[in-house]
Amino acid sequence: MNIAMLLEMAAEGGGERIALGDLSYPALLDCARRAAAWFGGRPAATVGLVDANSEAVPIALFGAAIAGLPFAPINYRWSDDQVRRAAERLAPAVVVVEVAVQARLAGVAGVEVVTRSEFLAAIAATSPTEAPAAETDAPAVELFTSGTSGQPKVALLRHDNLVSYILGTVEFMGAGEDEAVLVSVPPYHIAGIAGTLSATYAGRRVVQLETFDAEAWVSVAEAEAVTHAMVVPTMLARILEVLERRPDVTLASLGHLSYGGGRMPLPVIEAAVVRLPRVDFVNAYGLTETSSTIAVLGPDDHREAIVSADPAVRGRLGSVGRPLPTVEVEIRDAHGQALGPGVPGEIWVRGEQVSGEYLGVGSTRTAEGWFPTMDGGWIDDAGYLYVEGRLDDVIVRGGENISPGEIEDVLLAHPLVADAAVIGVPDVDWGEAVAAVVVPVAGARLDVGSLQEFVRDRLRSAKTPARIEVRDALPYNDNGKLLRRQLKSELRGGA
Repeated sequence: MNIAMLLEMAAEGGGERIALGDLSYPALLDCARRAAAWFGGRPAATVGLVDANSEAVPIALFGAAIAGLPFAPINYRWSDDQVRRAAERLAPAVVVVEVAVQARLAGVAGVEVVTRSEFLAAIAATSPTEAPAAETDAPAVELFTSGTSGQPKVALLRHDNLVSYILGTVEFMGAGEDEAVLVSVPPYHIAGIAGTLSATYAGRRVVQLETFDAEAWVSVAEAEAVTHAMVVPTMLARILEVLERRPDVTLASLGHLSYGGGRMPLPVIEAAVVRLPRVDFVNAYGLTETSSTIAVLGPDDHREAIVSADPAVRGRLGSVGRPLPTVEVEIRDAHGQALGPGVPGEIWVRGEQVSGEYLGVGSTRTAEGWFPTMDGGWIDDAGYLYVEGRLDDVIVRGGENISPGEIEDVLLAHPLVADAAVIGVPDVDWGEAVAAVVVPVAGARLDVGSLQEFVRDRLRSAKTPARIEVRDALPYNDNGKLLRRQLKSELRGGA
């Protein structure tokens, strides 16, 4: 099943529901069919995009699907060299860009560059194709990884992967006519793609924020009576800061807020639940290679954990919930053997939505369909999944594996710590030693010795940072992911 069929179903089943801006779902389908016809007239094998959120994004996404071409959004915040190299890998391609990007891609062989306004004008003057979107297992979306080191990989998601995820998680036309979702994650992120497809199948109105800004997010959510939204942890922390400065803002329409894309500090989600008690919070864990979410910590889980005196139940706020019914999740050791409850290892996942495939590389799934995620974690007796981060971020001290996340949670519980990151640095005696970089709350002064004692009292000496640096801010990419490799390089260089 082609992802464009989700739009066709919405256009037929949703009447004149508004999809985006002034476009109804039938009108969006018409635009997508015009785009498909326009794409079909170009010597392109891929439809690229280097732009922020706009109406061109869903039009190009669905138009490419109808035309039988993969859609490949590129990170517009990358350097000129990175953007050009990414575009070269897509050639022959037509690439829709924000006008300022046009010069950055000038002269790239096999790439036709068209600005957003030129694209929208061109499809308005093109007759829509009458050919229906074919059912296919061909590539639908190609997403570049964050590329923190070396050349980024390109995750390949087929139509079957994405449609399987949507059919397994979204009720067709299940949204009320008053519902609106605020999309503020960039279009080159899997959450942006999945959010567009989910809203379409549910029949929900989409409100776009071109790029994320906490003040603008709050203002738009209020003005547009937004009912649903998805954010990454750093976004939620900044939104809470705005709400603290604006106690009059209630976000009265907001009923559902999902978060994911990185580790959520416990103090942030605890503060959010208290500040927005009417909101249903959902922690959604997934990867680009799994077509988005594979595990969910639901609203009832959040509310139960917040009020529980049972440490095991309260601790579930640090989990990503239970796996979706449509996927299988196992924890395995370095030899690929399944592990029991409570034993940490690597997270493996299997299901129709799981691609585990990369452009030019092929599938990395096993013969049985299992995808090793390279994320470390464990599952408790009740089936809740806990993610400890990337396996290559684990600190090996004297042969003992230490999870940075566990120590970060303790540091963030200190009343004077606003943000924290823990990494391993070389150590002659232990192989690696625990190091931390912390950001104090505004106006606070941190005493390193007292902070080490704070950690030692709650964990033990082996997990207490031997070195703590105090900084004004931690480095994050625009998806809200901590640039841990950058910190490692900086601290190891100074070790």
